Amino acid sequence: MREAWHGNWRWWQGDFGPWAQNWGRFFSPGELRLALLSLLQEGPKHGYELMKTLQARSGGAYRASAGSVYPTLQQLEDEGLVTSQTSEGKRVYSITAEGLAELDREAPAVRRIWQRAEGAGDWAGCMGPEIVVIAKPIGRLMKAAFRAVSARADDRAHLSKIQDILENAAEDLERLASVRSY
Repeated sequence: MREAWHGNWRWWQGDFGPWAQNWGRFFSPGELRLALLSLLQEGPKHGYELMKTLQARSGGAYRASAGSVYPTLQQLEDEGLVTSQTSEGKRVYSITAEGLAELDREAPAVRRIWQRAEGAGDWAGCMGPEIVVIAKPIGRLMKAAFRAVSARADDRAHLSKIQDILENAAEDLERLASVRSY
């Protein structure tokens, strides 16, 4: 049983959220450029439009900043993957043939990006700044659970008890979330 846990931390990514693999980052290195290229494949867009589309596609979970989008667009332009022109006072970006070829080469990565973005919508409503008050207790709970598993990873009854404790805690919290105070 120990092998199932040791060295494979991605087993919980689907349940913990789209950022689990990157510890808080929505995009891995190089993924924002692929996401922008794939959006430009749909047609020319200006930077603000790209930022809003990224937010919409992630269900609001990812809010792109100008500080990440515009330098990435400049990089794509420097690489010859996009071109830009000014239209109605806005810089509009379009994908080039080289950009389309890059998307073809990276098609599996692009699919993974948008699959993760679709799953992010489930998390968007619970990722506001107010969650900072529970960050420490959640970290403590995770550490305690991981230690409890490591202590007796070969004991199925022990692992089942840990699962029960965590499932009961989740159910209690879900009940609290559904209770509205008036």
